[in-house]
Amino acid sequence: MEEKKELKKEEIKEEKQPEVKQQPPKETSKNEEIKESPTATKQEPKKEEKKEDKKGFFKKKEDEEKKKLQEEVLALKDKYLRVNAEMQNMRRRMEEEKTNLLKYEGEDLIKKLLPIVDNFERAIKMDDTNLEDEVSKFLSGFKMIYGNLSTTLQSYEVEVMDVLHKPFDPTTMEAVMIEEAEGFEPNIVIDVLQKGYTYKGKVIRHAMVKVSK
Repeated sequence: MEEKKELKKEEIKEEKQPEVKQQPPKETSKNEEIKESPTATKQEPKKEEKKEDKKGFFKKKEDEEKKKLQEEVLALKDKYLRVNAEMQNMRRRMEEEKTNLLKYEGEDLIKKLLPIVDNFERAIKMDDTNLEDEVSKFLSGFKMIYGNLSTTLQSYEVEVMDVLHKPFDPTTMEAVMIEEAEGFEPNIVIDVLQKGYTYKGKVIRHAMVKVSK
């Protein structure tokens, strides 16, 4: 009986012993995990560095393409300005040529008439002071035609160049002969062998002259 009582007491004691609660494992923070795993600390900066390198590469490439495009734009702009200037110069030259053609449209005809005028002048020089002889009567018709022709040429602004006793000018004269002449300085026109003419201010025939030496 006593043994049974002791057994019961022991059972009761065992039943009354408090249960030990198992504490849940502590949660480790991210910082602790990083500290515990040294490999993680090494890998993450590498990824960030790679991202930055990629960004820098693409930015550099973008800047180069932008610079190249700007250079191409400047080159095209310069080319456009040059072409535009050439077109304007060409248009101006064409207008000037057109104006000159209209202004001097009768130049070729006048040049062909000048030798005829020369022949009339040579014929008229044959006349002497006696106006009653046959030669003078014959040349009177020449004089009349020559006068009408000269007036017509003057109406078209054809003028005889005044070069006698003037300094020699190669732009308007052609020296055919050179000789010494008393009373004249060197390089002075002492005789006109063929008249020179201008048409509306333009030299259409040089004067053939004799120049002092």
